Amino acid sequence: MPDIRAAIIPVTPFQQNCTLLWCDKTKKAAVVDPGGDVDQIREAIAQTGVSVEKIILTHGHIDHAGGAAELREALGVPVEGPHQADRFLLDRLAEQGQAYGFPARAVTPDRWLDEGDTVTIGDLTLDVLHCPGHSPGSVVLVSPKDRFALVGDVLFQGSVGRVDLPGGDGKALIASIKDKLLPLGDDIAFICGHGPMSTIGQERQTNPFLQGEGLL
Repeated sequence: MPDIRAAIIPVTPFQQNCTLLWCDKTKKAAVVDPGGDVDQIREAIAQTGVSVEKIILTHGHIDHAGGAAELREALGVPVEGPHQADRFLLDRLAEQGQAYGFPARAVTPDRWLDEGDTVTIGDLTLDVLHCPGHSPGSVVLVSPKDRFALVGDVLFQGSVGRVDLPGGDGKALIASIKDKLLPLGDDIAFICGHGPMSTIGQERQTNPFLQGEGLL
């Protein structure tokens, strides 16, 4: 990945992969999915020496969005994403926090994202795919040039996103993976919301959740 750089910061008891993503040429950065532990995120930003220009949310669950309001205030930057279908989740982040035992605040993005939109970070341009299923408003960010994607909780190494939370839809999730992620190409490397990185090709070949659905 010649132009794009990433550092993963595991946050919250869910060990969510908050990702610091930046343009190597300009050192402009985005924080993707700051679920919590904002002090740790800010320390990583300082250590990396990049300039954060925005926060990006892939979806509205607490482990991905719980720290967004606090971080936006601390850094003075806008929040972009997810798709507006996740508004009900972002509005209820404080309630989610009480249920899971760690603090969170509701957040309203400065910009909702939709299929066909683009997000810029320095000189980088990421294409937005609306991939419902894990949540109604989940989005995936893709850099075709750098053969890289951030997939949130849509797809994992060896698994797929859970669909038993409010707004989850198993058929929609499989359709999102089949129709939008697999066609990106086997050489696309991705960071997911939890666990290790993978590639589209590895998941096409080995992911058990994709083998029995008539996808391949």
